[in-house]
Amino acid sequence: MAENLSSQQVIEIFDKYVIANYSRLPRAIVRGKGSYLYDAEGNEILDMFPGWAVSGIGHCHPKVVEAIRKQAEKLLHIDNTFYIESQGRLAQMISERGFGGKCFFCNSGAEANEAALKLARCHTPEGKYKYITAEGSFHGRTFATATATGQPQKHKGFLPMLPGFIYVPFNDIAALKKAFTDEVCGVMIEPIQGEGGINAATDEYMCAIRDLCDANGALMILDEVQTGMGRTGKWFGYQHYSVEPDILTLAKALGGGAPIGAMMARAEIAASLVPGTHASTFGGNPLVTEAAIAVIKAIEEEDLLENAQQMGQYIRQRLEEFAVKHSIIEKIKGTGLMIGIELNSPGADIVSRCLSKGMRINCTQTRILRFMPGMNINKDEADKALNILDNVLSEMS
Repeated sequence: MAENLSSQQVIEIFDKYVIANYSRLPRAIVRGKGSYLYDAEGNEILDMFPGWAVSGIGHCHPKVVEAIRKQAEKLLHIDNTFYIESQGRLAQMISERGFGGKCFFCNSGAEANEAALKLARCHTPEGKYKYITAEGSFHGRTFATATATGQPQKHKGFLPMLPGFIYVPFNDIAALKKAFTDEVCGVMIEPIQGEGGINAATDEYMCAIRDLCDANGALMILDEVQTGMGRTGKWFGYQHYSVEPDILTLAKALGGGAPIGAMMARAEIAASLVPGTHASTFGGNPLVTEAAIAVIKAIEEEDLLENAQQMGQYIRQRLEEFAVKHSIIEKIKGTGLMIGIELNSPGADIVSRCLSKGMRINCTQTRILRFMPGMNINKDEADKALNILDNVLSEMS
C-alpha cells in the first residue's frame, strides 16, 4: 500500500473495509502534538476535545511518548499470572492520590464500570442485585454498562436490556430515596455527567447517595472516566464534594492516549474480587501502566491541576461574555477544564463551521457544546480557540 495517502484515499479504504458504526469527521489525522492535530494534507487543527477527552495532557506528551518508547524496547506485554512492577507502582500512585483503595486494571472505561458492577454484586449479600443509576448518564457500551446508561436512545435496537437497573432523575434526592429497596447493591453515578451534557451533581445529592448506601448496605460507585485524572482541577471529581465513594472507575485521560482503565475499591470491598471472579487479559500490562505513570508525573511536575483550575476559570469567564453577546447561548457550566456551553438550538453546524476554521469542539445531547482541552493548554491557545468560536457565532447570527 502506498504511503502518505490523502484523506480522500483513506476515506475510500474505510468505505470498503471498515464497519461504519461511527459518524466520522472528513479528515484523516496523521499526527498530533500538544493541542494540535494535523491531517493528511498538512492542515493544522486546534483540538479542544482531544482524543474524545482521552488526551488529557495533550497529544503525544513527550513524557508519555518516552515512557512508551523505553518500555516497548523491554517488554510489551505479560499476562497477570506474573507480578508487573509498573502495575503495582501505578496502583500505589492512584491510591495515594485518592481514598487509599486497591486497584484492578483493564482496557477502557466500560470495562472498569463492568468490573465495578460485578464487584458490587459479589460483595453484597445474595439477593441484592439491583443498581440505581441516573437519567442522562453514560457508563459504556457493553450490555451491562449500556443498561446502566440512563438514556433510552442508547438502548434502541438492543432490547430487552439486562434486568435489575433503576433510573432516577439526576440530583433528585426524593426519587433516589424512593428507588432504594433491600435488593439494591449499588448506586453508580458520575460526579459530572459528561456525555449527558456537563451536569454537575450537588453536594446534597452526593451526601444523600452516601447516606442511603450506608443505611441500606449498598455501595457508592463513582464513574470518573471523564472527571478523573485532573480534568476538574483535582485528581478526582469526588474531591470537590464532602464524601468518598466505595468504588471509583477511571479510564480516558489515565493513559495519555494508551488504552487503560482502572477500578479502585476500598480494601475491604476489593477483597471480594478473588481469583476466578474477574479478569482482563491485557489489563495493566507494562506498556500502558508505564504510560499512565508518566501521565501522573507530568501532571505533578508541570502543575497541571493548577493550570486546569486557572485556565478553566479564564475560559469560562470569556464564555460568559459570549453568552451576553450571542443569544444562542443559554448558559455556561462545568468545573475546571470540563466545560459545557448550553445552546437554545442544535449545535452540529457550529461544530462543522469551527472545524472548517481549524478548531475542533464537540456537541453532545444535540445542543451542549463540550469544550474540554488538554490540561496543559495555554492562554494563547485558549484565546485562538475562543476567537474562532466567537467568529462562527457572529457569522451565524
